[in-house]
Amino acid sequence: MRHTAMVPKGFLRYHVLEALNEKPMSGSEIMEEIEKHTNGFWKPSPGSIYPLLAWLQDNGHIKELPTENGLKRYELTTSGKKLLKEQEMIRNKVREEVGFLPTPFFDNFFMRIPHEKTVEIRDAMRRLAIALFHVGKKLQENFSEQALNEALSAVNEVSGKLEELSKKLKGEPK
Repeated sequence: MRHTAMVPKGFLRYHVLEALNEKPMSGSEIMEEIEKHTNGFWKPSPGSIYPLLAWLQDNGHIKELPTENGLKRYELTTSGKKLLKEQEMIRNKVREEVGFLPTPFFDNFFMRIPHEKTVEIRDAMRRLAIALFHVGKKLQENFSEQALNEALSAVNEVSGKLEELSKKLKGEPK
């Protein structure tokens, strides 16, 4: 069975661990914290949060605190803090190699596109994003007016073509 979720595997676990590293929270508080952290783009459902909390608890990464006013709160254990550190190391390695962390929400744009084409467009977008960040990084390291003008020309050309395509798809005149 193909994984079709919009959110990449491990994304939710990382954000739950990160939230609990700040302070003990309930499942609903974690959902709100993640919604706030993603600027309202995504709020995990109870159906994704509570099974994950159970898994983290079963594996000793979090523990349940005594209930306050009927609200179950969880906190990280030493094992959970270690797991969070491992996750942060992976994220930092990706950030270092790529220059940024890809957003998990790209897939939302392509939900109605056939799977094989989704793979192609996702790869093209990834290459474009990586190229943009690498050029930006190199421009900071080795700035020249000529290199900046070449980068601006390339970005303006690609942006213009995509804007034209968007207008065409909307049925707007050029």
